Amino acid sequence: MNTEFKNLDIGNLRIKLPIIQGGMGVRVSSSSLASAVSNEGALGVIAAVGLGEECGNEQRDYKMRSRAELTNIIRETKRMTKNPFGVNIMCVLTNYDELVEAAQAESVDVIISGAGLPLRLPSLIKNEKTKLIPIVSSARAAQIICDTWARRYKRLPDAIIVEGPLAGGHLGYSLAELADENNFNLDKILVEVLAVTRSFENDELRIPVIAAGGIFDGKDIARLMLLGASGVQMATRFVCTHECDVALEYKEAYISAEKEDIVVIQSPVGLPGRVIRNEFVRKVTEGERVAFGCEYKCLYTCDAKKVNYCIAKSLLNAYRGELSRGFAMCGSNAYRIKRIVSVKELITELAAEASHCLCS
Repeated sequence: MNTEFKNLDIGNLRIKLPIIQGGMGVRVSSSSLASAVSNEGALGVIAAVGLGEECGNEQRDYKMRSRAELTNIIRETKRMTKNPFGVNIMCVLTNYDELVEAAQAESVDVIISGAGLPLRLPSLIKNEKTKLIPIVSSARAAQIICDTWARRYKRLPDAIIVEGPLAGGHLGYSLAELADENNFNLDKILVEVLAVTRSFENDELRIPVIAAGGIFDGKDIARLMLLGASGVQMATRFVCTHECDVALEYKEAYISAEKEDIVVIQSPVGLPGRVIRNEFVRKVTEGERVAFGCEYKCLYTCDAKKVNYCIAKSLLNAYRGELSRGFAMCGSNAYRIKRIVSVKELITELAAEASHCLCS
């Protein structure tokens, strides 16, 4: 089978290379990384969560400063690239509507939305440019979104990202599902989601399905595209690039990690999360309480009275390089990364290997 490694078409939006850089929250993927990825022909993605805490000493409330900073970062990214880029906005955020409004007001090319079902997302979009891409972890979720959007809004997703259980960060699977590799693996779920999207397609409409979660190299990309994926989303590989927005200490945590250091913990968000084990992780998983005041009320699913640490503050500390007071989130293959490279070098390597595998 000969499949070419080029062009991810999302409606009338063409991405030169079928790679989406996954959104990584609390400034891991901000303007520097997203613009660099887009400049290489892939789709760079800003993560909208946790942006308002580096704005200096000012008095605006959490929602106001988060929206203002997202707008600033979108405009900064536009100055750094002329190519398309996207924004990832999690459904579980209490300021979801405000962040979507900020992104669509700037006419971003793509809004990607997961961590819940973005059933209301089309109702928040006022422009005709922005493409809408939900993230799902099952065929059932894809079916619900397609049915709901078709019934309520007379439209369908412009594409769907299916994220498997080897992904980084917060996961849309239970701990039992994560342990059941036979029934819960990306290849199987991808094929099931493709069956759903094809039932909604016709001669004039295509819904590209993008595979995500644990994808490490060009061989992985080729395997998934041969199964029917139109492209892939990758996040972990982009952390150890010079352009990634996090502190060097965060990147060094990836480079020094061994396979056994990649663990899944229960997050205050109410979902499992995959992280790199350190002393802070040991403390919180053993139940030690890290004193905090809930200044943000950023997540619908987090009860500050019951949890023993603040996920927002932990990830902000990690972004700053203060890993004694936080942790780095990662995908299952983070331990395989051994050096920091440029975005250009990484994408060139991935494209060359994927092309070779697809054409051989």
